[in-house]
Amino acid sequence: MNIPTMADMAARGEEPDILFWVGCAGSFDQRAQKVTKAFVKILNHLQIKFAVLGPEEACTGDPARRAGNEFLFQMMAANNIMVLNGYNVKKIVTTCPHCFNTLKNEYPELGGKYEVVHHSIYLQQLIDEGKIRIQEGGAFKGKKITFHDSCYLGRANGIYEAPRRVIEALDAEMVEMKRSRSKGFCCGAGGSQVFKDAEPGKKEVYAERTEEALATGANIVALSCPFCMTMLSTGVNEKDRDADVKVLDIAELIAMAEEL
Repeated sequence: MNIPTMADMAARGEEPDILFWVGCAGSFDQRAQKVTKAFVKILNHLQIKFAVLGPEEACTGDPARRAGNEFLFQMMAANNIMVLNGYNVKKIVTTCPHCFNTLKNEYPELGGKYEVVHHSIYLQQLIDEGKIRIQEGGAFKGKKITFHDSCYLGRANGIYEAPRRVIEALDAEMVEMKRSRSKGFCCGAGGSQVFKDAEPGKKEVYAERTEEALATGANIVALSCPFCMTMLSTGVNEKDRDADVKVLDIAELIAMAEEL
């Protein structure tokens, strides 16, 4: 796969149109790595000039701030901003709503001011511009797809329609969970909860959300967040439904539809 780094481009005196911020999950989590690869395949297929930071990319600091370690967050953010500003980065696209929210809303006060776009909006724009053309009657014809709203994409940033517009382009039937959009329900991972043991209670949050997804009768649970991917995949597996219900990121759906 062709994945240039910012250092490679700078050495050639070039600048990419977008910096793809991969994120910790997209870099190290085996399941999220598949989403990273799917998105890169789309970028390469469309010949979009992009680059990644590679070994120069560090965590945005989101988990540290949510867990209450403000000092660590500011230290990590300052280092990332120094690297980004050093490369004169202007536009960032990321597949992680946590990275998206932090880079977009929390870095500016520390001197990191960039155009930050979540990949759901970016993919929707590519479809609207006619750069991505999905053939009717493709891989998803006759499939039912439900979409889970990530908290940091939905309620934190008001992005509800873009991922649904991407799914609608697939020639599949869209079915909504009883709690969706602004009334959506968390997967249970946000706020650094994914890194700690669950607190006492009657049911895991991800189990409740998984039951809502399965109740729609959907063949595919679509999402756009690596944390949600971990939680809902776990829920589907625990329900022994992983053979007939797939949990997929919207970038994977587009890559599959395009047979990339």
